[in-house]
Amino acid sequence: MSDTSSIDSIFTKIIKREIPGKIQYEDDQFIVFNDIHPQAPVHVLIVSKEPHESLEKISTEDIHFHAELLLVARKVAKLLGIQKSYKLMMNVGAPAQEVMHLHLHLMGGWK
Repeated sequence: MSDTSSIDSIFTKIIKREIPGKIQYEDDQFIVFNDIHPQAPVHVLIVSKEPHESLEKISTEDIHFHAELLLVARKVAKLLGIQKSYKLMMNVGAPAQEVMHLHLHLMGGWK
């Protein structure tokens, strides 16, 4: 069982199209958009549409969610042309996690 307590984050506002975001990919479960403070030539955030606070709020028994997150990362890496070399990074919980809405950083594009 996952915790989907109400979160009103900047990511929720992008999901609801209340504020703009450069969306690179979207499906029923995830949305992917450019990071506003990129740390690599390609730096996007893979964000759960359900307002999960962090990875620790997702049950370890929810294998489908965990698998889908990684599959989306691989799909988006290919879509953005960085599938041969990229980095995935996730911060979990405060203070490591700046926005308390589950997201995975996908970075690449280095020459």
